[in-house]
Amino acid sequence: MAPTHVLRCCQRGLAWIPVIFIALVVCWSYYAYVVELCIFTIPSIAEKIIYMVFFHLSFVMFVWSYWKTIFTRPANPSKEFCLPKAEKEQYVKEERPESQQEILWRAAANLPLYTRTGAGAIRYCDRCQVIKPDRCHHCSACDMCVLKMDHHCPWVNNCVGFSNYKFFILFLCYSLVYCLFIAATVLQYFIKFWTNELPDTHAKFHVLFLFFVAAMFCISILSLFSYHLWLVGKNRSTIEAFRAPVFRTGSDKNGFSLGFGKNIAHVFGDQKKFWLLPIFTSQGDGLKFPSRLVNIDPEQPTVSLQPEANKSIEDVPASPLSESQNHLLGNEQHANNVTEHLENDTGSETITIIMERES
Repeated sequence: MAPTHVLRCCQRGLAWIPVIFIALVVCWSYYAYVVELCIFTIPSIAEKIIYMVFFHLSFVMFVWSYWKTIFTRPANPSKEFCLPKAEKEQYVKEERPESQQEILWRAAANLPLYTRTGAGAIRYCDRCQVIKPDRCHHCSACDMCVLKMDHHCPWVNNCVGFSNYKFFILFLCYSLVYCLFIAATVLQYFIKFWTNELPDTHAKFHVLFLFFVAAMFCISILSLFSYHLWLVGKNRSTIEAFRAPVFRTGSDKNGFSLGFGKNIAHVFGDQKKFWLLPIFTSQGDGLKFPSRLVNIDPEQPTVSLQPEANKSIEDVPASPLSESQNHLLGNEQHANNVTEHLENDTGSETITIIMERES
C-alpha cells in the first residue's frame, strides 16, 4: 500500500483539475472574443474598440477576484483557542465525556463563545485540538479548522470562509458580468453565422461555441450568485443555512443577523468605495461575531428587585444583550454601573435596580 503522504500528494494534485479546466476555458474565451470576434469578424473599428475596452475591464476584475479567492489562505483559530499543554494531556487521558467537557468548560470560560453543539456542549475539534470559535468548522478537504467556514469549493480548490468570502462573492459577480457581456455582444454575430449571413470562416466555430458556453455559465452562476447574496443579506453561511447555529438558549437561524445594512457591511466593510474591489475589507477578526440573542440567555446576569422584607424577592431575567453589548467585532467597550433609586409616593417601598449600559 502506498504511503499516506503519497496519496495525500496525489489528492492535492487532482484537486487542481477543476481550476485548470476553468483557466483553460477562460484563456480560450479570451482568444475567441478578442481575436476571432473583434479582430476577424466585427467590421466597425468603433465597435471593436468599445467591445475591447469593456471586455478587458470585466476580464481583469474577474481574473483578479478569482485569483484572490484561490490563493487567499483560510483563516484558522488563534492560539488562545488551543488547550494548554497540561489540560490537553488531561483531556486525552480522560475517557468519560463528562470529564472532558469539564476541562473544556474551564478552558473556554474567558473565550468569546456563544454557540454550542446540539447537545449544549463546547465545540471542540479533536483533529486540530482546538476549541472551535463561533461559526468555525473543520474542513476535511483542507484538513484544518476554518474561521466562519462557508463551504469548500472545488472550482477554486480552497475553503471559502472569513478570509476570502468577499473575494468569492466578487468572483461570482464578475464572472457573471463577464459571461453576460460576452453573450450579449456575441448574440448578433451568432445569429448571422447561424443564418449564413456571414461567410463560413474559421471564426464561425469560435463565435457559435463562445455564445453557448457564455450562456450556459450565465445560468449556473446566476443561481449561485443570487443564493449567496441572499446569505449575505441574512448574515448566514451555507453551513448555517442548512443547520442553524445552536446558542446557549437553543438553535436560532437568525442569531447572527444584525439587519440588512449591517449584514452587508459585515462582509464588505464600512467604506463603500472598496466594495467592488477584491481587497480585504470585512469587519472583525473571524474569532468573535456580534449575535442577536433573540431568546433569554440563562447565563446572562439577572436584574434583582428588592422590595420590603415582608415581601418575596423576585429575580427577573435580564433582557437579551443587544448587538452593541455583545462583543461587537472586537470594538472596545466598557460599561458603567448605574444605580437608580426609585421611591413610590408613600415612601413605604424602595426598589433598587442595578443595570449596565454602554458609555
